[in-house]
Amino acid sequence: MEINNLLQELNINPNQQGCNAGGIWHGDGEALSSYSPVNGSLLGTVQGATVEDYERILDKAEHAFLSFRALPAPKRGELVRQLGNKLREKKSHLGQLVSWEMGKSLQEGLGEVQEMIDICDFAVGLSRQLHGVTMTSERPSHRLYEQYHPLGVVGIISAFNFPVAVWSWNVALAWVCGNVCIWKPSEKTPLCGIACQQIISEVLKENEMPEGISCLINGGAEVGKWMAEDQRIALVSATGSTRMGKDVAQRVGARLGKSLLELGGNNAIIVTPNADLDTAMRAAVFGAVGTCGQRCTSTRRLIVHKDIFESFTTVLQKAYGQLRIGNPLDENNHVGPLIDADAVETYQEAIAQANAQGATWLIEGGMLEEKEYGSACYVKPAVAVIDHDAAIVHQETFAPILYVMQYDGTIEEAIAIQNEVKQGLSSSIMSLNMQETETFLSHWGSDCGIANVNIGTSGAEIGGAFGGEKETGGGRESGSDAWKAYMRRQTNTLNFSKELPLAQGIVFDL
Repeated sequence: MEINNLLQELNINPNQQGCNAGGIWHGDGEALSSYSPVNGSLLGTVQGATVEDYERILDKAEHAFLSFRALPAPKRGELVRQLGNKLREKKSHLGQLVSWEMGKSLQEGLGEVQEMIDICDFAVGLSRQLHGVTMTSERPSHRLYEQYHPLGVVGIISAFNFPVAVWSWNVALAWVCGNVCIWKPSEKTPLCGIACQQIISEVLKENEMPEGISCLINGGAEVGKWMAEDQRIALVSATGSTRMGKDVAQRVGARLGKSLLELGGNNAIIVTPNADLDTAMRAAVFGAVGTCGQRCTSTRRLIVHKDIFESFTTVLQKAYGQLRIGNPLDENNHVGPLIDADAVETYQEAIAQANAQGATWLIEGGMLEEKEYGSACYVKPAVAVIDHDAAIVHQETFAPILYVMQYDGTIEEAIAIQNEVKQGLSSSIMSLNMQETETFLSHWGSDCGIANVNIGTSGAEIGGAFGGEKETGGGRESGSDAWKAYMRRQTNTLNFSKELPLAQGIVFDL
């Protein structure tokens, strides 16, 4: 679909104010221009927030929370169910917009919207099973238990690479827990944020819910700083680079607030002599080039045993030779563009650093002709053989560059190479040997938040908690008990006797 028709279908004005709390659009701050990496075209201009706009949004959110927290959780879940149904109706259009504005393939754009639908389904079920724990009291005729309460206003700062799904991971859980949300989308993908706000506004209006349950505030880095330093925002959930996350954590920590951080990844696949090499090859290629290497779970390192190194890298080269690069809305293509010129520059700098640090290229990288591809954001996926302790290998480069290295000893050696980087998001082992896989999954194995066996590093299911350790930030989103991050825990003791026994057997007589 042509982009102008697509924007019209999603109720987006190409020249639009970027702040909304379920009512009138406003925004008098700096303009954000959204250029498509697909063909370099200007998709639209969004007016960002001023401090005054921000204060209006916070006021709406605080007032909405007072009534929303009192709504029974299953009724809040009903709103999320309706949001999921709206997303089903808009899946094709929203998926196309993700591809146009972010540059990922159409299949991945549609897959991202499906993740939104899936988390809505998960959260609807969760709304009927938010639970505490009952414990046995040491005092007679006492009940000791825990319960969870909503935090209040949750701030969401998301990144360009998943411009809609990360918002939904947070907001679906936050809502069923009784919180209201303020979302700052990436300044690189503001139209995706507006599209989501238009969709949820329909749900709120149809259910006569107050403004402020869902708030959108577009703007630059200064908006994120306002949110991080604002005591009225109980939890700041931030997704992005480690550098950004450290800044957010310091600002939130200075006021003793709560933060949920999903930051950098430097993910590795270990390929042992006991691997199914075809499975390993497919996992490595998709992990490295999917979303043009711009996933936090993208495969950046490949640790291959010396006995299979030559045969495996030969197969890998052949697979890379079959990749089709081009317009991501053409479903015949595997690899689309990087997000913008800054990303291309980072890609080129990483290649230069790898060259200076002894890389040998199995697949050489480089820029592709703007005249042929439609924009200056298309690059070649690259594969380098390099030593595991090269400095560039320890950095996260958001681009399709795969570093391949050997290990020649035990599985413990390979795991040590994997764990030596500062990031700890996703990891994978390719092996049919139970001793190797169980060692990888043991407490002395992978130090990442995600550890996979015979699948790649990229992608995750809604049902499991998503997140990582070390410089990845330690946060958990999506499934399992990630909902607890959006709640405050309270311990309760109830005395139903006529006495007042004290804990630890203390006696206090008057």
